[in-house]
Amino acid sequence: MTSAEESKNWYRSAVTYQLYIRSFADSDGDGLGDIGGIRSRLPYLAALGVEALWINPWYPSPQADAGYDVADYRNIHPPFGDLQQARALIDEAHAAGLKVLLDIVPNHTSDEHPWFAAALAAGPGSPERDRFVFRSGQGSGPAQAPPNDWPSVFGGPAWTQLPDGEWYLHLFDVKQPDLNWDNAEVRAEFENVLRFWFDLGADGFRIDVAHGLVKDPALPDLNLTEQQILAKVQLPDHPYWDRPGVLEVWQEWRSVGDSYDPPKVFVAEAWVESSARLAEYLRPERLHTAFDFELMRARWNAKELRETARISLEAHESVDAPVMWTLSNHDVPRHVTRLGRPQERTRSVWPEGPTDLELGTRRARAIILYALALPGGVYLYQGEELGLPEVEDLPEELLQDPTWERSGHTDRGRDGCRVPLPWQREGVSLGFGDAAGWLPQPASFAGLSVEAQDGDPDSMLTLYREALRLRRELPQLGAGGGPLVWTGEESDVLGLARGAGFICVLNTGAVAVPLPPGRVVLSSSPLAGELLPPDAAAWILTD
Repeated sequence: MTSAEESKNWYRSAVTYQLYIRSFADSDGDGLGDIGGIRSRLPYLAALGVEALWINPWYPSPQADAGYDVADYRNIHPPFGDLQQARALIDEAHAAGLKVLLDIVPNHTSDEHPWFAAALAAGPGSPERDRFVFRSGQGSGPAQAPPNDWPSVFGGPAWTQLPDGEWYLHLFDVKQPDLNWDNAEVRAEFENVLRFWFDLGADGFRIDVAHGLVKDPALPDLNLTEQQILAKVQLPDHPYWDRPGVLEVWQEWRSVGDSYDPPKVFVAEAWVESSARLAEYLRPERLHTAFDFELMRARWNAKELRETARISLEAHESVDAPVMWTLSNHDVPRHVTRLGRPQERTRSVWPEGPTDLELGTRRARAIILYALALPGGVYLYQGEELGLPEVEDLPEELLQDPTWERSGHTDRGRDGCRVPLPWQREGVSLGFGDAAGWLPQPASFAGLSVEAQDGDPDSMLTLYREALRLRRELPQLGAGGGPLVWTGEESDVLGLARGAGFICVLNTGAVAVPLPPGRVVLSSSPLAGELLPPDAAAWILTD
């Protein structure tokens, strides 16, 4: 592959580090992470061995949903920094060999966005309101009902009535009005936003709710509960998830990205019914990549992990797209905690019950070796390289996720995976900043800090660094590595070979199993002679 081809196709095998900016590093002591904090930690990220960064929304926002309620798509939230700092970060990341992906939120804006303020002022039937989804209710008078029965993802109804009688749609928080993607002005605005950041140096975008945007204009009732709303993406002809029209939007965006040299890239957050459906988003004229959530949802079972990966790989190969594996992100419980829970569950629900963190940590060490051995790219969520667990005992009065309020205090939301990172063993915020962070860290984070793990040959951080180093150096790994061959069909043991001379073995069972002949170059747990312990993985070179 020529250098030009490598430059164009970097995304196909890259390991990307997700930066939840509020919680990564605070440079000015206000308790919030910021651009200055990211810049100060670029050497850490480069040394970790990742190749790209994805930064969660950093735009001006009232922060009703941690920045996913955008008031201005062409600026920086002042507590995070400014455009000059953003440009400097991108330049410094590039100098360190790191690509930079930003987050874009096209399904909805903030209710403080100038467009929505104009819509409220203009009144029913105006061009300003046509940028959003406004409708009349059902019936008349004070007992008027919403236009339909759609529930919000965050709880409660998806419609709010204005004093003038009209209702506006917000599939998420009441402060996140949905845009009307049948409006040409909306489409043109977002293409301009893409170009603004591409011209500033961004290498691509992660697309929030990429399965959303387009709504059935008939607004039919769903007859679903709030608990079913995200799970029911497979509903035939769903009125607002994964509608055919959304693929037209991604074709338009792909044209924008392809107009740059090298082309800019996209990764979709698309919760759809199957890997085969996800592949439709990834045809050559549409998006480059999408997160594969199937591995994240699979149980700790070798047969299920193997079958999940096999189906995803086959679907992606049918459209010549790489799989983007991921185990955690800012929206789901951290996988150290998930893997330490009983695994007897349906795959559509995160596991519940008591957590054995020692077991979860052991399994987390093993599954990252499995993910990194698969063809494609991998997204890491900040702190997973430290083995951070979900923080499940945050005081209720400190919870900020809108799900907490809108669910009537029945769903604690996603704050438990968003607690600021621990960089040092001591200090008011364990090195996150000079003041207490926006969410408190548990005492256990001190022992999981970067300082505590740095130089420890047995730490999770050392395992990640070594795994990423080997992944870069071994020609069999990554998207450009050798073909994958599954070895064996055991229910407790998973084996895969890549190219000539590389094998990954994962033991999800309760007893140690013999290792295949060869030289073990990395293992997630200490080996028992020639045996691979339970809940462990190993990389083996046979040549």
